Amino acid sequence: MKILVLGSGAREHAIILALAAEGAGHDLLAAPGNAGIARDAEIVPGLDQNDPVAVTEFAGSANVDLVIVGPEAPLIAGVADALRERGIPVFGPGKVAAQLEGSKAFAKRVMDEAGVPTGRAVRARSRAEVETALDELGTPHVVKADGLAAGKGVIVTDDREAALAHADTYLSSGPVLIEEFLAGPEVSLFFVSDGDTVRALSPAQDYKRAYDGDAGPNTGGMGAYSPLPWLADRFGSEAGFVAEVTRDVAEPVIRHLDAEGTPFIGLLYAGLILTESGIKVIEFNARFGDPETQVVLARLTSPLSELLMAAASGRLESEPDPTFSDDAAVTVVLASEGYPDNPVTGRALTGLDAAASVESVHLAHAATAESVDGLVATGGRVLNVVARGADFTEARDRAYRALAEISLEGSHHRTDIAARVAD
Repeated sequence: MKILVLGSGAREHAIILALAAEGAGHDLLAAPGNAGIARDAEIVPGLDQNDPVAVTEFAGSANVDLVIVGPEAPLIAGVADALRERGIPVFGPGKVAAQLEGSKAFAKRVMDEAGVPTGRAVRARSRAEVETALDELGTPHVVKADGLAAGKGVIVTDDREAALAHADTYLSSGPVLIEEFLAGPEVSLFFVSDGDTVRALSPAQDYKRAYDGDAGPNTGGMGAYSPLPWLADRFGSEAGFVAEVTRDVAEPVIRHLDAEGTPFIGLLYAGLILTESGIKVIEFNARFGDPETQVVLARLTSPLSELLMAAASGRLESEPDPTFSDDAAVTVVLASEGYPDNPVTGRALTGLDAAASVESVHLAHAATAESVDGLVATGGRVLNVVARGADFTEARDRAYRALAEISLEGSHHRTDIAARVAD
């Protein structure tokens, strides 16, 4: 197939690597891509991933068989709608269905109406409403931007002034949500949907805080691992957990959106928390999560292209469940100095070939570019080191050995990714 992947991060690189690993001879295109993606796919120069007309015209003229939308911004912009109107298969929900991620208030309404378990939330449009909601819901305070915030729109704090300051940051551009604090381990679970049928992938856990021990500010994600062996303690097996979330979360949401005339065709990301009273949804995203995608797809053994095309074509019911290796997978994010607040960019990045030569390790680039002197970092999260092993001890050892080969002045990474599940 000729497949166009929209996006420029490690998530998109992971998708491209999974497609290439099928050995099916796919013609892989990417826009805008990055330096790492350019080594595994053809970059389409000048194509604006957020322009529905431009993407549709290119996909039609290039005879693209499938478009995979990686990030959220093109979905909110309606790129998938334009492609579907042209009859081009696209993996990604339309503009309205993508509001599951684009608007926290929209997602809460859908969950409430579909009977999906989630925490209480109050939508606040002013400083006074924020103050009332904070008092009503108590501490710890959870304040979320209603719209897209690149993974940084959430604060959880006991400090009322910090919560108010966070709310003030986003009130100028729209309402914020004050939510009930939910305690328990968090799990990310992806569902592929064709608007009717859903197929679950393997769960993962990511690390949002910048530093070891879950210290520091929230980030877009500093690492992840999959599978989650500790789910068996509570649910009997990972499959038991997946079945419960499919029944109580994914299927009700997909059915509800379909009934509203806005079917969700694409990747439903369920951010879950396992509370004492049961599984509850923290948030939905409308696309593959980053960095969880890097470990989930590293374990996928069935063809990703066939799964996504079946969803885009409305024939997921006839597609078998995806299959996964028993291997453990770990990814660790290498971040620029100053990330997430003020990342330093433009610095040289070296040692990647030595890192990639470590057994069962590959690199997913997030923010890299070629310069006259070699690779440079162009953003906060620079790349992901992804490692597989027979168990988490082996996978972690490989990931951190590979990281030790990479040099980026001032960079930082967490050293405790998947430590809790290692032998």
